[in-house]
Amino acid sequence: MFNPERPLAPPEKAFDEPWQAQALALADTLVQAGHFTPTQWAAALGAALTTFERDGAPDTAQTYYNAVITALEQLTEAHTDISETERRQRRADWEAAYRRTPHGQPVTL
Repeated sequence: MFNPERPLAPPEKAFDEPWQAQALALADTLVQAGHFTPTQWAAALGAALTTFERDGAPDTAQTYYNAVITALEQLTEAHTDISETERRQRRADWEAAYRRTPHGQPVTL
């Protein structure tokens, strides 16, 4: 991110974690593939952010990227042949795989 107080300094990192960049790249890929429109993406993300704010979530990058995931999940269920049940099961499978994978090793199902 550009720092106006230090215009010649290298940009600060844009993401705290790689998954944050991957989530936004996934959203862009789904838009480019025609699964949903940029307007639908913006509306879903805005709605998720509003819900998090209403529920008292702090205004942080973590909250923003949690809203990104929420919007992606909702749009995926609405605009692909993946059901909520299938999505929940796949997420549970990945979480179980993540927990059993030794640190530094790739996660596989």
